Amino acid sequence: MEDMEYKMVIIVRADLKLSKGKAAAQASHAAVNCAFASKKKDPKTFDRWYSEGQRKVVLKVPDLKTLFEIKVMADAQNLVNSLITDAGRTEIPAGTVTCIGIGPGKGSDIDKVTGELQML
Repeated sequence: MEDMEYKMVIIVRADLKLSKGKAAAQASHAAVNCAFASKKKDPKTFDRWYSEGQRKVVLKVPDLKTLFEIKVMADAQNLVNSLITDAGRTEIPAGTVTCIGIGPGKGSDIDKVTGELQML
């Protein structure tokens, strides 16, 4: 049943044209941050997501403006989320917002915010 499935979604900015490795590293930062935040804020949801196999989905948005719009929606839904800002040691300038992690949470709740986005 979809309502009983938990997941985490990571949304990466497509306009930055990150290498695959850089995008993976940024998505990993988001996943770790969200997992720690969830374990602290809502341990039952974290435990359910963890026991179901830690499902993660990586999506994309066209630009920073859209990423911030997603953050506002996630906050309004009270979903755990974490914006990731790069340190600037490799491909992009320091302080560049690269992605956001949302969840873990019920897939149906996260889909209200991310359901229209495309896979990375």
